[in-house]
Parts: sequence; C-alpha cells; structure tokens
Amino acid sequence: MTRLLKHYNEQVIPTLKKELGQENVHALPKIQKVIINMGVGQAVTDRKKLDEAVEHLTLLSGQKPQITRAKKAIAAFRLREGMPIGCRVTLRGQRMYEFLDRLITLALPRVRDFRGINGKSFDGNGNYSLGLTEQFVFPEVPADKATMTQGMNITVVTSASSDDAGRALLKAIGMPFRAS
Repeated sequence: MTRLLKHYNEQVIPTLKKELGQENVHALPKIQKVIINMGVGQAVTDRKKLDEAVEHLTLLSGQKPQITRAKKAIAAFRLREGMPIGCRVTLRGQRMYEFLDRLITLALPRVRDFRGINGKSFDGNGNYSLGLTEQFVFPEVPADKATMTQGMNITVVTSASSDDAGRALLKAIGMPFRAS
C-alpha cells in the first residue's frame, strides 16, 4: 500500500465525512485517475524531441506513454494529419497514488517561486488540471542529459460531483492550494 493511499484511508476519509456530511464511505469523492499529457510541437521538425519526451514521461509515470497524433492538417505549422505531436499516459491504482505523492511532496515544492497551485482550475465536475513548465522538477528526470525543456499538463480526475467536493478531497490529501 502506498503512503498516499494509506493517508487517504486513515485520515482523509474521516475528514471528508465531517466536512461533506456523508456517512457512507462509498459516497465520498475519490481519485479515479491521473492523466499526464506532453504536447511536443517541436516534434514536427525533429522526431528525436518526441522520443526524448516519451522517455521522460516513462521515467515519471512508470509506464509507457501513448503517442498522440494530429487530428487536422495546419499548413502554417507544417503539420499534416496523423503526424505524431505529443504523448500522454493515464495512471490508475498504485502508480497513480505513487505519482501524486511524488508530485505533492517532491515536484511542486521544487518549482521556482512556488506559492501554491491555483484553486480555480476545476472543470465544474470536480476534476482538477494543472500545468508544469518543465519536467526537471521531478527528481527522476536527469537534467544534465536532456536536450530540451518540456512542459506537461496533469489532470486529476475525481469521482466528486462538484468543484467544492473535489477541492475538499485534494486539499485533504495535501495539494498545496494558494491562499486566496
């Protein structure tokens, strides 16, 4: 059992029961999956950039990412339909909790001038998205061997039905929201 899952079971569930007024454990919001996406626009001209992004995402997530391809051709960007332009990975279960634990305890505090994450980046259904400008905030990615800095989007999908319930869940597991 991962550290974050143990924390969820022992401390977050009782906290959420009080805060949300729910007695049924199954009615409480829980994290369903985490999606990490890297859009590599430079992959149009240099295929090695995409390979490096895939390698870094594999190190971060512990599983092989899926290559995403262009849906439309855009002549101004020299982009043709079907060209590989990014990669993504969906984490569930043990890997999801391990990644979130590393994100909260290691990566976010290493972000330059970090004052907390934006508390308004919810989608209306309790899911949260955040963006990182570089992959080097994770200790797994070797900064000395990398040839490019690549950002990523991280989406945390919860079973919450509202933003307030999703915010309560993420705050209880330790997400460092900015004081507003």
